[in-house]
Amino acid sequence: MASERDNDVKFLDIPSPPNVHGLDIGLKAKWGRGNQLYVFPSPSEATELVFELRRPQQQPQAQIHEVRWNTDMYSPITRKLVNESHNTFKALQKFGSEINETNRRTQLVKFSRRYRSVMKACVIDLQTSIDGTIDESEKQEFMGQVQLFEIIELIWSLCEILFIENLKGGAIMIHLLDWVKWHFTQPNELCQHALQEDNPENSSFYWDAIYSFVLQGRVGDARSLLALHSLKDTDTFTSIDELLRKMPIYADFSGLTLGEFDLKWRYWQEECARRLDDGDFGHQKNLETICKILCGEDQVFVDLCDLCQSWYQMVISKHLYTNPTVKAFDLQYHIQPCIDAFGGNSQLATLDNIIHAALEFDIHQVIKESSAQLSNWWFSAHITDLLHHAGQLDLQKLNFGSDLREFLLLEYSTSLMSHESLWQVGASYLNHCPEFGRAYLEHYVERIPLTTEKIAQKVLRLCEQQELYESARSICKVMGMKALQNGRLGSALSWCLKSKDSTFATYLSEKFLVEYTDRGDFSNLDIIDNLGPAMLLSNQLTFLGKYCEFHKMYADGDFKAAASLLLSLLTARLAPKSFWMVLLTDALPLLELDDVIFSSEQTYELMHILEEISLCDRLENVQAANEYKENKEDNKSESKNKAKLEVGKEKVELLKIGLARNLARAIVVEGNVQT
Repeated sequence: MASERDNDVKFLDIPSPPNVHGLDIGLKAKWGRGNQLYVFPSPSEATELVFELRRPQQQPQAQIHEVRWNTDMYSPITRKLVNESHNTFKALQKFGSEINETNRRTQLVKFSRRYRSVMKACVIDLQTSIDGTIDESEKQEFMGQVQLFEIIELIWSLCEILFIENLKGGAIMIHLLDWVKWHFTQPNELCQHALQEDNPENSSFYWDAIYSFVLQGRVGDARSLLALHSLKDTDTFTSIDELLRKMPIYADFSGLTLGEFDLKWRYWQEECARRLDDGDFGHQKNLETICKILCGEDQVFVDLCDLCQSWYQMVISKHLYTNPTVKAFDLQYHIQPCIDAFGGNSQLATLDNIIHAALEFDIHQVIKESSAQLSNWWFSAHITDLLHHAGQLDLQKLNFGSDLREFLLLEYSTSLMSHESLWQVGASYLNHCPEFGRAYLEHYVERIPLTTEKIAQKVLRLCEQQELYESARSICKVMGMKALQNGRLGSALSWCLKSKDSTFATYLSEKFLVEYTDRGDFSNLDIIDNLGPAMLLSNQLTFLGKYCEFHKMYADGDFKAAASLLLSLLTARLAPKSFWMVLLTDALPLLELDDVIFSSEQTYELMHILEEISLCDRLENVQAANEYKENKEDNKSESKNKAKLEVGKEKVELLKIGLARNLARAIVVEGNVQT
């Protein structure tokens, strides 16, 4: 899917057979965000012609269908897994490579176990949901997810043992026994069934439970069950109990070197073989079977393969009693006989193939099988990243330029991008993809539905953090237009300032001025008052900010400064011509004050501007009269135009009187000052 997206495929034609009416109608699909397609009908040219000839009610209604895939992580429970594992992922990226090998391995194991604890918590939540739901289909879905994450945890924990954990001398048996114990619980179930009987030794599950415990190396549990037998005090039972009790188990804290442990083991197993050969258990076939297991006889493992549950459990059991100090890399040489005991390679399922690849130390095959067979990218992406930090992964370039780790992180983040909230997590993963992460992020950001301002703010913050300035401007423009269409001029202006779009700022400024002309005041005055340096984005926005500043000065009684600012707005020609009369009208109260506010020179400037307005009005009136003659408008429109002209004449006359009176007063005042 990634390679297809890299080619920027926008439309995909999907042919379909003609419908029942013989009309050829196909499908088209358009990429959405991440794993999302919008599919819709796409008639051929001939079919479209038929549709045009039909009456509208006979034409088929087109529908757009949303198609998503890899949506396992979208449920509330798995979203919790996504978010918590994301925190572990971010912490891992900060993990330094400069510390020594031992400490580094220890820390990586801790990270691995944090991932596993998140998985385990998810499984517990899913099991709780299974118990709490009555809907059968929902219950089946939860059960499927439980099975999936149990498989993932099984594979992950094995990879942790083989590829990450620091093992003393390379011996891994003690960890493999823990792995078997926690993931294969059949011995516990058999034991519980046996203990439900009043006399456990008579249960059909009794000896199977003991064999299973011995196969898993749980000799303490096996001895406890043997102690319940009525013949426990006989020589044969005492003998087998002694062998089980003395069985050496290698552990890091045992204080033995591998060589010392191997000698102790060989001496113990020779004792087991001697007692078996001497016929100590000849009259107790069940005890003889236990002793054969302790001696590591091949045939007994084949006979008890049903109790091993799987070929890989048999591999571990056989090595426990034949080569307990086996190194991780040597396990692969003893796999095939165990597979043959379970039906051969043809019987291997998906999980078998993945574990087979892990035991053969073929990390790339583990990742390949997991990516192909598991229903989401969570496991493949995170285990690959962890192995990368552990230095276990050869990051060769793939065909399209990315390495394996980045490819899987891209796929995982892509699967999150189509969700309404997880896209933020997906974007965070893209930050750690040096080759294509930024390109993918730019691509997806443009397709996030900006349904609310809260979402838009989140996307905008993301763009600013990642320095995606063009995408940020695009988002601001989109949100500004949405706000304008909804009649929210203040919000539109706020988004416009963020986008730094001078053309849109000019348009909005004119909208504010029109609003002021109609209503006599400004809405969202707090935004305009606090424009600051942003008002320099366009001339009209500068005028709008300064005009509001004029009103504030006037309200504060600073008439001299207000008059000076008003005159500068007119002489600088910042205001649109249609608004000049409004500015001159605002000057009238200043002209009528007891104190002379405008000097004679300033008054002449105002008179010049008024004359320019009058000249423009006369030209417009002549043009309107000509249009009236040509179009012969109705009487109603004519009366409106006449009323408008009368109002305009009254304003001009009032302004002329006010300016003339102010000019006379200003000349007198200035003459007195000179005298």
